[in-house]
Amino acid sequence: MTGVRVGHYEKIADGWLTGTTVVLAPPGGATGGVDVRGAGPGTRETDLLDPRNLVERVHAVVLGGGSAFGLDAAGGVMRRLADDGIGFPMGTTPDRVVPIVPAAVLFDLGRGGDWRAVPDASFGAAAYDAASAGPVAMGTVGAGTGAKAGGLKGGVGSASAVVDGLTLGALAVVNAVGSCVDPATGELYGLPHGLAGEFGEVPARPGVPPGASDSDFHTTIGVVATDAALTKAQCQKLAGVAHDGLARAIRPAHSMFDGDTIFALATGNGLPLGVEDFNTLLTVAADTFSRAIVHGVLSATGAGGLQAYRDSPR
Repeated sequence: MTGVRVGHYEKIADGWLTGTTVVLAPPGGATGGVDVRGAGPGTRETDLLDPRNLVERVHAVVLGGGSAFGLDAAGGVMRRLADDGIGFPMGTTPDRVVPIVPAAVLFDLGRGGDWRAVPDASFGAAAYDAASAGPVAMGTVGAGTGAKAGGLKGGVGSASAVVDGLTLGALAVVNAVGSCVDPATGELYGLPHGLAGEFGEVPARPGVPPGASDSDFHTTIGVVATDAALTKAQCQKLAGVAHDGLARAIRPAHSMFDGDTIFALATGNGLPLGVEDFNTLLTVAADTFSRAIVHGVLSATGAGGLQAYRDSPR
């Protein structure tokens, strides 16, 4: 989507299986919102996004592994933004800015990596440096490096849609207690929400492992972004409706052992969308987030002893 860039950084080596993903807004920022549905979230700067609060513009969103340790990666993104003169202005000189960088993390500790091998500020800086406006790399990359979806390898997925001249993109990091696969058929729950021919031929996998145990911690996180002009309240609603797409593609969702969190960014300027146009955008957002989850599962490659959906027995 024009003006939005995505970057990943990950470590896959002895003792390492984790990473960080950054979604960068245009230099002037984007209107932001968030909706947290899981009972075990790991987040930063989410209160700031409340429509009742002052700051309107967000400059980046950081998604990462490492559980609460991984929130450190946002500091690296903040420093890079500040070095580039991007942030909330606090004075009359360009260097006096405070970048606004909300973040959410998922649990991937001990999945093929050492317990304390977690993202820090250097991961955030490296993801920032790698950010581009090109096609988003998907699968076992960035925040999805150590992700697990039920009993399968999870990963990063992305999808987009155009409606009435507006673009909406979704990025999901699939790391769920619930399963993305219907145990009765072996098919992905989110497949019916895809565009014609979007996923190609996807054989059913009735032999996939079941969902994770209730004692295992997870969390699916993501971002929906649009070039529409929206208010903070509309962004909050957009993030909330994207959770409908999450719940269609992962079952169960929003459990006591997930911290499911979705951010929304709106880069447009001018008058915000009217009610009817906004309602149409909401419908598209839910389906697009479901599609992103499917891409995350289909693009994942086995790692950390976890098999990918593509590698599972038919």
